[in-house]
This record gives sequence, structure tokens and C-alpha cells, in this order.
Amino acid sequence: MFIPRKSAHPMLRSLARISQRSGRRWQSTEAHPAGGHLPSIATSTFLRPTRDVALRTQGLKWVDQTDSDPARDMVGRETRKMNMYQAVRDAIALSKDETAVVFGEDVAFGGVFRCTMGLAEEFGRERVFNTPLTEQGIAGFGIGLASMGHTAIAEIQFADYIFPAFDQIVNEAAKFRFRSSGNFNVGKLTIRCPSMAVGHGGHYHSQSPEGFFMGAAGLKSSSWNLRSYTDLEQVPMDDYEIPLGKAETLIRGNDLTVVSWGTPVYHCETALKMLSHPPPALAPNVPASLRSAKIELIDLRTIMPWDVHHIVESVNRTGRLVVVHEAGRTGGAGAEIGAEIQKRCFLKLNAPVKLVTGWDTPVPMQYEKFYMPDPIRILDAVIDTLTY
Repeated sequence: MFIPRKSAHPMLRSLARISQRSGRRWQSTEAHPAGGHLPSIATSTFLRPTRDVALRTQGLKWVDQTDSDPARDMVGRETRKMNMYQAVRDAIALSKDETAVVFGEDVAFGGVFRCTMGLAEEFGRERVFNTPLTEQGIAGFGIGLASMGHTAIAEIQFADYIFPAFDQIVNEAAKFRFRSSGNFNVGKLTIRCPSMAVGHGGHYHSQSPEGFFMGAAGLKSSSWNLRSYTDLEQVPMDDYEIPLGKAETLIRGNDLTVVSWGTPVYHCETALKMLSHPPPALAPNVPASLRSAKIELIDLRTIMPWDVHHIVESVNRTGRLVVVHEAGRTGGAGAEIGAEIQKRCFLKLNAPVKLVTGWDTPVPMQYEKFYMPDPIRILDAVIDTLTY
């Protein structure tokens, strides 16, 4: 257990001092690894490198589950190494659903991220086909297709391009069941789009628009962690489901809760490593009394509906909450989470809810790395909250 101190060191805001300290690193004889000593996506402990780890994914449920005991039902289950795009392609189960159709810009040749590679050749161009450059048309066509009972899998090439389809998604798809008094629905419609910053995408390829859809009753929105295309994980071969609306606790703790989703989850992992084992340049700014703090890290996984009970249970134990996301602060998902937790956990909170987000500006291509909530900003927020 750590003992918070009111008078902490200045919070990592003086880049000049850090730069001066870093200048002395040339005296070291140690050969530094190319990726540094801190965890990265490639070396993250959150990856699932073995069969047993993959089969014990929180919330995983087999479609053909025969045993109520998950441990016994793992017997005979196999996994295979896949990277992110292979896993997405494998999940598009055209062979098991004859009504399924995949469509979008450039999907016939595999898509810009190669997630539909070879599907047109395998299943035919009547089921895997390109569309015109019209996002509202893609969404509208998917709504009509799903309303007739087909499984419609629409791809928006980048999440940034989804705004022309906003009316179709929010006013048509989200309200389809409601305005027909439950007689019709488009529950078999999936709109898939890559979101969050790529490092050099700027204001048309690096946005995180999930907050715009939070107020649209009738939609469900998930954000799964982005792995590098070269990073392999073990993925179960049998059909399985992970329920929407269920968060996953990645690291257990009792002093502070950090909630995130998507790529920033890995930045949070790095920040927690820096808290417990700060690099020499940062060590003077990380109070020794905080280095033994036990931080709980939660991957929210689903933004709509988000797992409010999971977060409430955690914050009631830890008394502190930091929410991290790439989207801008104003109107972002973190503001909704923070407001709800402040209401439900008010008497248990030892500090105000802290948000670490993108800035309220367009994503700047030249300064994109400074726009994203990086490990330094997350570490700063964690220290501020622990020492409040």
C-alpha cells in the first residue's frame, strides 16, 4: 500500500529539465534495445501468445458450448497464430451464413488493410463487392439489406469517413426497430471501420468519432485493441462470442482505476510500468511513495453500452478513476463515463475523476504524436490523482 503525499514533485511538465538529464545518457555503456526497455504493443503482456491464455479470454463463450464449466470445455479446443487482419478476415464467416454479404470501398481486392483479402475469389463477387465512394449509400444499402433478413457487413474505409453516413446510421438504422414498434429490425447489420490515430493520418485518417454516436439509442459500438500487423497472437479456431457491453480487467489493483479502450490501452500499460520503474530521466518526478501503488487497468471494449457496473465496482474499491481515450475531451465518451461514476461513487471517491484525451482540435498530421494521450500524459494524470 502506498502513502500519498500532498507535496509531490513537479508533474513531468518541464521538457527542458528532462532533456538536460537525458543528455547524460551517453555516459552509459549499456546497449539500449531498439524499442527501449518499456513495453510496446509488440512486447505487451496483454497479447495472447499461448493457447491457454487465448482460451481463457474474459467473457469468451463457445457457440457450441456443451459444458457449463469453461475449464472442462477447453479440452480439445485449438488455436492458431494470427495477426489482426487475419483474425478480422477469419471472423467474416461467409461460409457459415449464406445470407452474409460484404461490401464497401475497395473490399473486393482485399481493402486497404487487407481484411477481406481473397474473399471475393472464394465466395464470388456477388457476395463481396466494391461500392461507389458514397458512405451514406453504403450505410443505406446495408440497412435495406439487413431489413430483408440478410447479414450485411459494411466497411467504412476509415472511421473519419463515417460522417456522410451519420444520418442513415443515427436516424434510420438506430431507430428502425423503434419506429416499427418492434415489427422490423436491422440487427444483422454490422458497420466496421478502423478508428484512432495511425501516427501520420492527420485530420482525415486519425479521428475517433465514437462519442458522436453515444447519444443514438439503438446502436451498439465496440472498440477492440489494435495490434500491429506483424504481431501474432493465438486465436481460437472454433466459433466463439465475446458479449458486447462487458469490460475486461487487464491488471488488478486497489489504489486507482484506469479505464481505456483501443490503442491507448497499451500506452496505459507503458505508463504504469513507468510509475513502478521510472526511467532515470523521469525518476525525480515520480515520488518514491507512489511507485508501489497498485493500479487497476480496465479495457472497456464496448463504448455503447459501456459496462457501468464493472467500472463502479472497481472505483468503489480504489476510490480513484482516470479515463483515457484518443478522441477530444469535449463531448467525448470519457465525459459521460466520468459523470456517471461521479454520481454513483461520489461518497467513495478520494479524488476527482481525471480525463486524459486528445485535444479539442483537428488531429494535426505534423504533431499527431503530441495530440494523442501518450504514456507521459497518462503517468502525469495518475500521479496527480494519487496525490490529490
